[in-house]
Amino acid sequence: MHKTQVFIAPEGDHYRTRLTHTLEATGIARTVARALDLNEDLTEAIGLAHDLGHPPFGHIGEQALDEASKARGGPGFRHNEHSLRVVDVLEREGRGLNLNEPVRQGILNHTGPVKSASLEGQIVRLVDRVAYINHDIDDALRAGILSPDDLPTDEIAMLGPTGSSRIDSLVTDIVEQSQTGDEIQQSESMGAAMLRLRKFMFQNVYLGETARKEHERVTRALHILFDHYMERLDEVPVIDPSADDLQRVTDLLAGMTDRYCIAHFTDLYVPEGSRF
Repeated sequence: MHKTQVFIAPEGDHYRTRLTHTLEATGIARTVARALDLNEDLTEAIGLAHDLGHPPFGHIGEQALDEASKARGGPGFRHNEHSLRVVDVLEREGRGLNLNEPVRQGILNHTGPVKSASLEGQIVRLVDRVAYINHDIDDALRAGILSPDDLPTDEIAMLGPTGSSRIDSLVTDIVEQSQTGDEIQQSESMGAAMLRLRKFMFQNVYLGETARKEHERVTRALHILFDHYMERLDEVPVIDPSADDLQRVTDLLAGMTDRYCIAHFTDLYVPEGSRF
């Protein structure tokens, strides 16, 4: 609940976090599965686990960890791959959860170039975007980053003036277009409108001016902590004995919340009485 969705360590009670996003996306996904007479439990399991691998600080944190790993010859960092690692390896103190293959595959492929083989996984993949685009618009409006007049006129006219109305329009379209049972899909017009709205959010919110103000500080903090633990591996828990040093440090940092990461960095590197 203390990991960023859009806003870093948000103070307002009504801003979304990874937890609230997960609950919203899973609830919508289960509704779609029920409407299509698919496996609701499988859909819910994928939905609840899909973002477990997200690091602190949202998109910026993911990029910073990716850069830190690659700079040291590592494979980089992708939150969907780490979500699978969390449930396969890191949970239960290194014993993993022993999930079945459809759940594991749905978690891994909820984003990225490969689409899930199961219809339930495809639901989560699509509904994940439906949920975060629309609730992130609500949060950006509440925070004053966007005003209603900033939103793309054509897309809002097509999808609806409120978050709930847009979600309803998109979900109804998904159910109607997926009745054949061969693939979970959207109509061309609805899908294109949602992608344009997603592009707008990346340009203006996720990677916009407000996010860029935090970008340098977040990146610096995570890179410094990465270096700190690479030089002090005795301070890094050994959850997976087979993991190399880079993976162990990545596991540690990816598991931190925004607040813990900020407090930990402050304790290690900020003189008492100063501000991070």
